[in-house]
Amino acid sequence: MNSFISKIHQAHLECSDCPSPKVIQKFFEEVLGLLFPEFAPEKIKDKELIEEKFSNLEKTLASILSRNLHLHSGDGDHIARDFFKGLERVYDWIQEDVEAIFAGDPAAKSRTEILRSYPGFYAIAAYRIAHLLHQLGVSLIPRIITEFAHSKTGIEIHPGARIGQYFCIDHGTGVVIGETTVIGNHVKIYQGVTLGALSVNKADADIKRHPTIEDHVVIYSGATILGGKTIIGENSVIGGNVWLTKSVPAGSKVYYQTQMYHTDTAVTDLYIFKNDQDEAI
Repeated sequence: MNSFISKIHQAHLECSDCPSPKVIQKFFEEVLGLLFPEFAPEKIKDKELIEEKFSNLEKTLASILSRNLHLHSGDGDHIARDFFKGLERVYDWIQEDVEAIFAGDPAAKSRTEILRSYPGFYAIAAYRIAHLLHQLGVSLIPRIITEFAHSKTGIEIHPGARIGQYFCIDHGTGVVIGETTVIGNHVKIYQGVTLGALSVNKADADIKRHPTIEDHVVIYSGATILGGKTIIGENSVIGGNVWLTKSVPAGSKVYYQTQMYHTDTAVTDLYIFKNDQDEAI
């Protein structure tokens, strides 16, 4: 038992001074609750109190960063100030995401329903907030935020991914969006979609490993799109359970078609349709 205690003691001595995930989760939830009263313990009716809460949260972030200098390369106070300056743009983009979800889901009866109950909204909002920190050169903290959202929603979005405006995740469980993914505007994806890498070698950590999804693309449930050189052209539709490791041109429709023969043997082919002319790939 003494040797075990010694191991635990050593682990505590060697542990980084990084903030506890609970501290970051609390900060994120307070920011989200301030931006969206649906997540606040109570509505804030006093405008000056809202301003005070923003100021206090800025001080909280500055304090976290000042105690963890290894997590960023700049001045903690300046980073915190820039983060809260950037929140207005993030807020506007999240509102556009809500519009995209509302327009894209016939089951959504109101925007309030989306804010209060849709995992896609929660995961996207967490990503947008975390991505702003990531852009400001903060490490680890953005990942803690998105992994917290992942634990609540089943949707994993790396804070390093670049996602455009009017982004919609419908249902969402099992969605994975990798670190170097680039997603354009007005993109909609369903549950179980993976935008991943072909290689998991550490040597590839600093290169683009994940696909690019251009504007106005729809990706249906269970589709897997892999590779940093893979580009899904704009206005394309990727069908359910499709596995893609190479690019498709704009305006494509890619899906599996199963053909039955007299022996009752099913043969599945992957087809790409473009401009009403079908071509097997």
